[in-house]
Amino acid sequence: MRRFQAVLLAALALAATNAPAQPVPAIRFDASIDFLKLPANLYLGEVAGVAVNSKGHVFVYSRTGERSTVHGATAAQLFEFRPDGAFIREIGKDLYGFAFAHTVRIDREDNIWVTDEGTNMIIKFNPAGRVTMVLGRREEAAEPAAPRPANAPTPAPGWGSFNRPTDVAWDPQGNVFISDGYANSRVVKVDKNGRWVKTWGERGSGQGQLNTPHSIAADAKGNIYVADRGNRRIQVFDSDGGFLRQFTIDVPFAGEPNIMLGSMPAAAGTAGGGATMASGAPWAICINPGANQFLYVADAVPGRIYKVTLDGKVLGTIGEAGKQLKQFGWIHEISCPSENSLYVAELLNWRMQKLTLHP
Repeated sequence: MRRFQAVLLAALALAATNAPAQPVPAIRFDASIDFLKLPANLYLGEVAGVAVNSKGHVFVYSRTGERSTVHGATAAQLFEFRPDGAFIREIGKDLYGFAFAHTVRIDREDNIWVTDEGTNMIIKFNPAGRVTMVLGRREEAAEPAAPRPANAPTPAPGWGSFNRPTDVAWDPQGNVFISDGYANSRVVKVDKNGRWVKTWGERGSGQGQLNTPHSIAADAKGNIYVADRGNRRIQVFDSDGGFLRQFTIDVPFAGEPNIMLGSMPAAAGTAGGGATMASGAPWAICINPGANQFLYVADAVPGRIYKVTLDGKVLGTIGEAGKQLKQFGWIHEISCPSENSLYVAELLNWRMQKLTLHP
């Protein structure tokens, strides 16, 4: 009998380990794809970033406005819209730090921060649209960098510089946290005055290691959430870089996912491109303000947004990949000014959707 019980318990444990993730409810929502009112002669390209300030003004960082430069082309324009979507202005037209738009964020004082992957710079504008701080430095136009020899080791991360940074967040003390990014795979901490404090992380898959940290957010306590996209997980650190926890998004998808670009999936719910294109790989994250905070996470395949508790429990899913209203084409940034209001930047659909959730 004891042997039978032991075998039974082992079988149950194995079944629990191999059991598929439990489904979660789809959250009802309304959406608008014509919310932004652009002037007749102005267009959006790939919408890489979106953010909303305390007055409800919407800031869109778009890969458009191509112009000639010494090193090639520029694809970065920053636009501001009123709460009703009416166009206000372009900020930073022809700015030296603009080359390839990645994200835009708004801090608690309504300063505007853009992360530009092409120039390796993070630029802070005041609410009036004037540059008040720059972090990092772009390659000099006079002399392009020499090509790196084949199989040469990746250059060591530098102090004071970035290599294809992706996003920015702040703790309650005003410290700045930068996900740096495609090449360095680390987090950089800078104080509110722009002085470098420390870095943590390196490329890898172990605890505290990162593989393309693509987005970053902070909760009300100052804990830092890193979208470790290449490892298909979210890692959480304290404001000094101490590891707290990690979790993955594992939600079944019924049917065949809409693969909008790249290889067809090898099996339902998976796709080519490694972890980056796997279901639950975090491309974009945000945390709403207020007493009840939630984490919103977007993937590319099957192209959903997930509402998640700060300890990693998925509460619901929003939408899926596609070209139509309430569908998404590679969500690159999410702004969540409140629990049930989301602004979604899409690369493949060249648009920003405004969502109103009805959970």
